[in-house]
Amino acid sequence: MQETWRWFGPNDPISLQSIRQAGATGIVTSLHHIPTGEAWPLEDVLERKRLIENAGLNWAVVESIPLHNDLKTRTGDYEQLLENYLTSIRNVGRAGVKAVCYNFMPVVDWTRTNLSYTLPNASQALRFEMTDFAAYDVCLLQRPGAENDYDPALLERARTRFAAMSETERGLLEKNIIAGLPGGEGSYDRDGVRRAIAEFIALGTEGMRESLLQFLRAAVPVAEEAGVRLCIHPDDPPFSLFGLPRVVSTAEDARRILSAVPSPSNGLTLCAGSFGARADNDLVAIAREFGERIYFVHLRNIRREADGSFYESDHLDGDNDMVGLISALLDEEARRSREGCADPIAMRPDHGHLMGDEIGKPGVNPGYSYVGRLKGLAELRGVTHALAALRQQAGDRAQ
Repeated sequence: MQETWRWFGPNDPISLQSIRQAGATGIVTSLHHIPTGEAWPLEDVLERKRLIENAGLNWAVVESIPLHNDLKTRTGDYEQLLENYLTSIRNVGRAGVKAVCYNFMPVVDWTRTNLSYTLPNASQALRFEMTDFAAYDVCLLQRPGAENDYDPALLERARTRFAAMSETERGLLEKNIIAGLPGGEGSYDRDGVRRAIAEFIALGTEGMRESLLQFLRAAVPVAEEAGVRLCIHPDDPPFSLFGLPRVVSTAEDARRILSAVPSPSNGLTLCAGSFGARADNDLVAIAREFGERIYFVHLRNIRREADGSFYESDHLDGDNDMVGLISALLDEEARRSREGCADPIAMRPDHGHLMGDEIGKPGVNPGYSYVGRLKGLAELRGVTHALAALRQQAGDRAQ
């Protein structure tokens, strides 16, 4: 697998030189200065590519070209928004970048309630706490009908928790949930998020799924012509929030998406931490079933809790079988090699704990510290090299 690193552009406190020193060879980035819904100019794409290549790296994956919410609801000026998106795909392809990761999550992008959850060793992780989320939804956002989405015991805990929060804690919780996280599509105020939620609830799951399929029917032929592979990212977390529809949360969701538009340019991002937040998602089985359509992998681990809460654990120490997953991905790469495809699967260490002298350091993006991801990359590299060596030894003995 190609080791890659997410970089937030020239304003990222982590330099391209530092990324190269970590051992990564590929960059995963986006044009964050271009507002969601606008077309990416070719000259901007080429300039970003030059910047990356001048540092001795390659632009492996675009993550992401965000989809405007009007594209997901098929409302407003969505036809122009779609044309802008297709232009961006064409320009990315002209620049020689061959993979685009995107998501189809409504309203809120990847969601956490605590961005500095303290672990026993005093490092900090990202956490999704269901009680806190319900407290926000029911007591602060006051979404109509929210009480019906939670069981009575959880609802009681949420109200007790909210009553104990200071105004500062309530403000921080709201900021964490709706003000946008790194790589997200933007932010909302409270009234704006209520309106957006209502619109998507009215659309419903089947309407949301049809919007995705209509998007793919338009975008995949353009991606094929441009030599680009689209790879959809799963919902994070992979269950409904705010009563919103979710359409990329399970293996069955992936199966429906990939079979509906059966093209090599309609692919999957296997995010281990996102899919893995559901106990019924078997990551190894997902990797083996959809391997030929997996072009990008986020390797991250989590610890699940009974009520749906979870926190991001060490990369090799969580509820997900990371060794088994890496083994399945190496098997897929070997299959591709036998069939004459030399392109490796792009992998990045997804998120990392905040630790050492980066704790309290201004400008560090939540989940995207240098030392935490460096640690994760080293651990994942060790597993990959060990498995590859064992395969080589087994092959030598068989000869």
